[in-house]
Amino acid sequence: MYLVAGLGNPGAQYERTRHNLGFRVIDVLADNLKTAFSEHENQASWGEASLSGERIVLVKPLTFVNLSGQCIKALLKEFSIVPQELIVIHDDLDLHLGEIRLKGRGGSGGHKGVESIVASLGTENFARVRLGIGRPPGRQDPADYVLRPFTKRQQEQVDFILGEAAQAVISIIKYGLEKAMNVFNK
Repeated sequence: MYLVAGLGNPGAQYERTRHNLGFRVIDVLADNLKTAFSEHENQASWGEASLSGERIVLVKPLTFVNLSGQCIKALLKEFSIVPQELIVIHDDLDLHLGEIRLKGRGGSGGHKGVESIVASLGTENFARVRLGIGRPPGRQDPADYVLRPFTKRQQEQVDFILGEAAQAVISIIKYGLEKAMNVFNK
């Protein structure tokens, strides 16, 4: 069984922002796997799906990005899932817009949502699907940058990366992280 968590902020004002790419990938996966969401305790919106005989819980934490760990820890416990069966999807300032990188463990890279998950779980040993958003232009504060929407020109590239990231998650579940990394970490 896998728990696949897309990081983002709840609320219409954040829907199209850079920080909400994780939520948007979860939406693509839910469409592909014909999964309906409902809000539950543990401050999350989630739904269950099946893929290649594996049960999958698709999750959008409703705690805001920086507090995602609380929700994810509670859901892992509720479903008796170990951190090694957790896949976290999040934006990444250190990758160019359109890049995807899969990672099996390691630090947060400064991402507050990933820091929250590591702190709550007490381990860095979970899979990540990192989606590049690029660095802010000039001296713009990164905290402001991640809460801004993409430009119309960037949106076409974003639409492509959402589908690619959904395929990366499916590859991790079907073939394992190492094989998926060989395909998607170009």
